Amino acid sequence: MRTIALGSQGLKVSEQGLGAMGMSVWYGPRDEAEAVATLRRAVDIGVTHIDTAEAYGPYENEKLIARALGGRRAEITLATKFAKDFEDGGDHAHDGSPGHVRRAVERSLRHLGTDVIDLYYLHRVDPSVPVEETVGAMGELVTAGKVRYIGLSEASPEEIRRAHATFPVTALQSEYSLFSRDVEENGVLETVRELGIGFVAFSPLGRGFLTGTITRADDLAADDARHGLPRFAEENIAANLRVVERLRELAAARGVTAAQLALAWLSGRGAVPIPGTKRRKWLEENAGAAGLSLRAEELARIDEVSPYGVAEGAREAS
Repeated sequence: MRTIALGSQGLKVSEQGLGAMGMSVWYGPRDEAEAVATLRRAVDIGVTHIDTAEAYGPYENEKLIARALGGRRAEITLATKFAKDFEDGGDHAHDGSPGHVRRAVERSLRHLGTDVIDLYYLHRVDPSVPVEETVGAMGELVTAGKVRYIGLSEASPEEIRRAHATFPVTALQSEYSLFSRDVEENGVLETVRELGIGFVAFSPLGRGFLTGTITRADDLAADDARHGLPRFAEENIAANLRVVERLRELAAARGVTAAQLALAWLSGRGAVPIPGTKRRKWLEENAGAAGLSLRAEELARIDEVSPYGVAEGAREAS
């Protein structure tokens, strides 16, 4: 798999990454042995951009990655995120204070079993703290050698600009898929392109919907958090499946799966997708999208089938 530049600050990553969240939380039963095997197989096939966060557990996903890949640290680009203070004894509100930035990075370094984090994200901007203060403290971590590059997640164009003016932001991570094209309309993509900030797409397969494997709510485990998302409500699934079926037809004409088509579409738009999976089977299918270039007529048909706003149901609960 190719290694490409993410942003303009010097960071290079595999053209497709791996979102590790579901290995530890929210998406049904967990199987540590398979998760470890999936992480190791990812590195074997060149998917070396590994994405986690302190919130996934909390802490458990970072610890899992340390157990699985601690001996291969030099082979991976390790990205993690912070926002809430899970040690505050309260309601775990977002905390973007400089003091929390410094505490959070030490926790993540310890849980990941490393002395440096390649890409450190502010998971969500704290509305009670000027973003300049948070990002200024993150920049100090770079100067101290604890972090190599910094990023933001789900930030607005104004927040991105203010942060980047404080310390160079390497990457912006937001949800982006054929079912969630908001960043094309709200100024986020335009802003990061203008500033030379890389874009990392989380949930690039519509939280699994674009794979075609979810056809009814009962396909999800009882403890799967997607039951709480409007897009996965029974009344919306049938409508959204009609879109997926048309995408599968386009993919079949190219000899690929719908998931591979969706990932190639994102790569063609300059995004680095980080599809999440906890099984080697889906990891290898997703990796098959690497290097796939879609033709102009295919892109036009995709836009017809899955334009902005096509999905029924909001991506998140209100």
